[in-house]
Amino acid sequence: MNSAVWRKSSYSNQEGGDCVEVACAAWHKSSHSNQEGGNCVEVGDGITPVVPVRDSKHPEGPVLVFPAGSWARFIGELKTGDRL
Repeated sequence: MNSAVWRKSSYSNQEGGDCVEVACAAWHKSSHSNQEGGNCVEVGDGITPVVPVRDSKHPEGPVLVFPAGSWARFIGELKTGDRL
């Protein structure tokens, strides 16, 4: 997690407040993305035990977090055409 970038929650205030920070490294857009936006996802790298995934059209929206092993199996099955 050394390469992770920390982003403070939008609920933070100038006095510190009760807030959280979210870690994420670089986001990588799906190879299926196009110039018009497409129906695509972005995957965050750099947080070893998990893989954060978000909608590339709404980068400030919610993020789903998957265990890294589960995500790797999912991608592997997509590449081979196996059904889940």
